[in-house]
Amino acid sequence: MSVRRSLSAIFLGCSIGLLAGCNTAPAPVLVRPASFTPLGLNAPYLYADVIGGRKSRATKMRSAKIRPMSGGAAPAYMAGLDTELRQQTAGIGLDVLRVGDSVVIRIPAELTFDSGSSAVKPQFDATLHEIARTVKTRSQTFVDVFAHTDTSGTPQGNQALSDKRAAAVATYLASHGVTRARIASKGLGETAPLYNPETSEQEKAANRRVEIRLVPYTG
Repeated sequence: MSVRRSLSAIFLGCSIGLLAGCNTAPAPVLVRPASFTPLGLNAPYLYADVIGGRKSRATKMRSAKIRPMSGGAAPAYMAGLDTELRQQTAGIGLDVLRVGDSVVIRIPAELTFDSGSSAVKPQFDATLHEIARTVKTRSQTFVDVFAHTDTSGTPQGNQALSDKRAAAVATYLASHGVTRARIASKGLGETAPLYNPETSEQEKAANRRVEIRLVPYTG
């Protein structure tokens, strides 16, 4: 009987502990426009050649001792990368998108930068670190970093800010193990909005974004 009472006490204690755990508030998730994912998938820059040109970038890859994969191996390789990134980033407020033969990670700028700043937010460090970990191991890809702004401010100022933001993310990836020869960055300022015109603060927020495009490196 004493054993049964002991087991009952343990069970009750565990149940209370589980209920207490359930009351722990989850980390807030960014609320995005419902149409954030499908917008902008046909933008020309997403289908354009890699930043700086494939020939020049491939030369850097070869110098870094990175071998290209065969064209026939690319679809399965990119499908595996897509699956891994989706699992890693589920529920944290960003999107993993298939665009042609590439994979695009689309990150709302609220998760990475304060307004007017090009410094990566400390609270997003863990997520970028996870992205860097996967990108590092999938070395047979070119890594393009694009940054965008909304239309607040001047076009010249927005272009300069987006250049700095793209470079900041590229530097972060390189400092966390992604071979620098694989990476190029480019700011697009306000020239490639998801919403045009912007009719609300929510749409402006969606236009402010960073994209990491992973393109198969084939020989």
